[in-house]
This record gives sequence, C-alpha cells and structure tokens, in this order.
Amino acid sequence: MAASCLVLLALCLLLPLLLLGGWKRWRRGRAARHVVAVVLGDVGRSPRMQYHALSLAMHGFSVTLLGFCNSKPHDELLQNNRIQIVGLTELQSLAVGPRVFQYGVKVVLQAMYLLWKLMWREPGAYIFLQNPPGLPSIAVCWFVGCLCGSKLVIDWHNYGYSIMGLVHGPNHPLVLLAKWYEKFFGRLSHLNLCVTNAMREDLADNWHIRAVTVYDKPASFFKETPLDLQHRLFMKLGSMHSPFRARSEPEDPVTERSAFTERDAGSGLVTRLRERPALLVSSTSWTEFEQLTLDGHNLPSLVCVITGSADLGVCLHTSSSGLDLPMKVVDMFGCCLPVCAVNFKCLHELVKHEENGLVFEDSEELAAQLQMLFSNFPDPAGKLNQFRKNLRESQQLRWDESWVQTVLPLVMDT
Repeated sequence: MAASCLVLLALCLLLPLLLLGGWKRWRRGRAARHVVAVVLGDVGRSPRMQYHALSLAMHGFSVTLLGFCNSKPHDELLQNNRIQIVGLTELQSLAVGPRVFQYGVKVVLQAMYLLWKLMWREPGAYIFLQNPPGLPSIAVCWFVGCLCGSKLVIDWHNYGYSIMGLVHGPNHPLVLLAKWYEKFFGRLSHLNLCVTNAMREDLADNWHIRAVTVYDKPASFFKETPLDLQHRLFMKLGSMHSPFRARSEPEDPVTERSAFTERDAGSGLVTRLRERPALLVSSTSWTEFEQLTLDGHNLPSLVCVITGSADLGVCLHTSSSGLDLPMKVVDMFGCCLPVCAVNFKCLHELVKHEENGLVFEDSEELAAQLQMLFSNFPDPAGKLNQFRKNLRESQQLRWDESWVQTVLPLVMDT
C-alpha cells in the first residue's frame, strides 16, 4: 500500500502548482466532443488505442493521444487532423538503492509527470486509458477526471499485476500491492471495456467491475494481399534473402520467378508455382517438423518469416492472466490467414478449432498438425484451403463496425 500512498501524496503536493498554472484552461470547461486517450507505453505498438482514436475521430470527436513515441504509429493516425499525439518521456529507474525503492521512486515520478502533462492539455469529456500498464496511470487519470469533470474509461487488455507475477511470482508483496491498487482504483472508473467475455466475467465476479466486451478486430487495412503484389514482395525479398529466390530457372529466360510465384513476360499474369514451399508466419524453431521431413514424410520445404503473405500462421501467445487474446491472430484472420495456436483458457473466443484454424497443446501436437496440413501441399481440397475459404465467407466485422456497435453508444450520452 506504500506505493499507492506515495502516489496520492505526490498528487496532493503538486495540486497547488497545477491549480495555479491550469486554472484558466479548466475554467473554460471540458469539451463535449473531445477525448483524451492515454497509454503509458509505446503508441506505435498499441494498435487498440490507435484504433480507438481513429474511431473517435471518424465519429466527430477530437482526440489528444498521450504516450511514448518509440515507434511510428499508423499513417492514418498521423494524417488525421482531429488527432493530436503528445509524446511522453519514458522515465528510467534510479541506479541506486534497493529495487523496491527504485520502483517506488519511479512510480512517484511517473505520477507527477503524467499529472503535469494531463493538466496542461484541453480537458476532455472522457479519458480513455489502456490498462496495463495501470500503475500509476489509473490513479492519475481518475484524479484528473475528478478535477476536470472527465469520465474515466478503462480499456482492460489484461491485468498488470499478472504480468508482474511472471517476474516476481504471484505472492510477491509488490504483486499483491499492484493487484490491490488495480482493483481499488479500477472500481472508480465510469466505464470499463475489456477484450474477452472471460475477462468481463472475471471483472464482475472478482472485482465487482461491470465491463463491456469489445473484441479486438482487424482494421480495414488488414486484407489478403493480391497475387501481383505478393510476387513483387517475394522478388524484392529474394534480392536480399535466398529462401525467397527461385529454386530453378524458368524455361523462358524473360519469365520472372520467385520461390513461390512467377510472372509471364508476355501477358504479365502472375501464378503460384505448383512445387512452391509453404510460407509460415511465426517466430520460433521447427525441430519436430524438420525431423519429420528427414524421416521421409511427404512434406514441403518451409520458409518461416515474422510477417508477410503466407499460407499458415502460428501463434505461441499465452496470456499471463488467461483472459486476453493474441492481437496477431486477429490481424492474421483479417488477412484470411488460417492459424495454428497454442491453447489457453479463453482462446476459443477467437480461434474455432477445425473452422478457422487448429488449436494445439504442445510442440508434438503442433508438429502433427503441420504434417497433416502440409501433406501433398498445395492441395486445393485440403484443410488449409478450407480454413481460408471459411475465413473469406465469415464476413468478419472490422474494428470500426464493431466499435460503432459497442463503444459509440457509451460515449454519445454527452
């Protein structure tokens, strides 16, 4: 409880200075069509908060988005004149003293800094806050909301204390303190959003917080890559990485060929090669699959990449709380890419086994699934193509369509 008391003490000590400097701004009142969005993390790596900002702007709100600017946000965000991005400086821990002391000082300094940045911005009708990280941002945003008349909206992506528990263990005093803090200040919010029904039920049953499930959905720019564009990408990658280069020379020397596709010089038509390798999206090693190939099973060569046009996605995401879902799979489904995903508590809310992909428990089961999916690859009648067809026909809601149904009604009461 000490860290929370320090946060509140810092807020009280700073209050007279903030009242003196920001009174004229507050006196004008909060703007009914203005929203302040806060993420105490990298804006460029916070797609959900970017999507919130874009949807709010699309529906007539002006948005001030505060966060770290370590990587570039989506161009749509940068080009929208209704959205202002305010960069926050990421504070570093002290290099002296016990770790608990270092952490406590960092939390207090972050609280003071975030409070200062928020109070010198135009007050909004709502403060949208991503959690985690919520320490100290939940308390600070609630405090600012009390002063400015803004309603606090917490978007629960996960629980911050559960992430801390991966490092310190679930019964560490800091983890227990973080859980108490998250639970106490989380109840002070006006509105709560969350990413799964499982999290909504957990918030209601264990935290007495009512939340609305807003599933992650792919943005409109996630879609299947046209074959012509795939070919150009493979040719470009082939100039830098040998797995993307043609395995054999075409009969016609003017035909342009990659490991996966070829373009007819006369017609310009791009086709997929019959004997192409499978392209798998992931970031892991494939020892079991490699051994099956060495044992003589009829399997294609695999080219594994982090991102790009592919035949199959693999997800190894496991949630610290068991209550959130992998955003990467959402984006893959937006591109109609089937997925093999490791199982955990609420994965069934996203990955439908034998419908849009497969769920596995361990590396042996994943290897067996890869063997089954890639046998006789590429097979037009195989499961891989059936999963892709199911995704195409599912008419998935995109982010803004889902947002209009779930979030917009909540913020239009102003």
